[in-house]
Amino acid sequence: MLGMKGVKIVEVGLRDGLQNETTNLSVEQRYDLFERLSDAGIKNIEIGAFVSPKWVPQMAVSSELASMIVPDLKKSKSKVNVSTLVPNLEGMLQALEADIPEIAIFAACSESFSKKNINCTIDESFKRFEPVMKLAKEHKVRVRGYLSTCFGCPFEGKVSEAKVVAIAKRMYKMGVYEISIGDTIGVATPGQVESLFKKLKKALPVAKLAGHFHDTRGTALANILAAYNVGVRTFDSSIGGLGGCPYAPGAAGNVATEDVVYLFDGMKVKTGVDLNKLLATNAWLQPQMDHALPSKVGRVGKAKPIGKV
Repeated sequence: MLGMKGVKIVEVGLRDGLQNETTNLSVEQRYDLFERLSDAGIKNIEIGAFVSPKWVPQMAVSSELASMIVPDLKKSKSKVNVSTLVPNLEGMLQALEADIPEIAIFAACSESFSKKNINCTIDESFKRFEPVMKLAKEHKVRVRGYLSTCFGCPFEGKVSEAKVVAIAKRMYKMGVYEISIGDTIGVATPGQVESLFKKLKKALPVAKLAGHFHDTRGTALANILAAYNVGVRTFDSSIGGLGGCPYAPGAAGNVATEDVVYLFDGMKVKTGVDLNKLLATNAWLQPQMDHALPSKVGRVGKAKPIGKV
């Protein structure tokens, strides 16, 4: 454990990042990216999603990628924890077949977003979780939970804090070990983040909460700092700021891992991640994505002394 002076980074670039990119990396490129991220010191990496390739073609190679990564990790007794997103029982069966040690389930805090994104109501999504959670318990697979549209919905606008707290409590009671609170379309501001996490902290242990911020309006790092100041110590991020959201046109992706590590390095808060290696990974990845990556630190590098004034 990194303790109160450290934070845990959950790298979601290989899943949440790539699923919204038009460039579809090969399984070999994804494996290389995984190797580079783990070599940089990232210990928690979401490597894909067991979803229908009809709906998310970018995730079609998740089983193949898992079959390359999981045996390697077991053989080397690596401390890197890998996970995959699982939307339903069918996905859970694929995860078990791939011997994945951790899965993630996801629900929305807005009915409209739930119907548009996963084609069911919030209650129906929780029904789908039941057989998944049962199998996870039987096979000793850890389960993380994602909650999307916690700060705003592209269809309904403002989302009530009471609703987010109620859904988070419901998910926690099902047995997830951590709940990632998501600003899916990047509308949150620090005051809003502080307010919601303070309410969540009264309902759930703060150690069970994580922050998942998109940088659509340039507020992701400020929101991370606001959540950190309330006591949150786990943050999701994506190498290079890969990603975006199909329901937030023009949106930047998840907050960039390099930017988050730079922020915490400057605060003397341990991440366990080597920023130089992340920057090298960004430089390797960018030409393969066919577009500039939105990471600020990735673009300009670390601050350098400019000599005496």
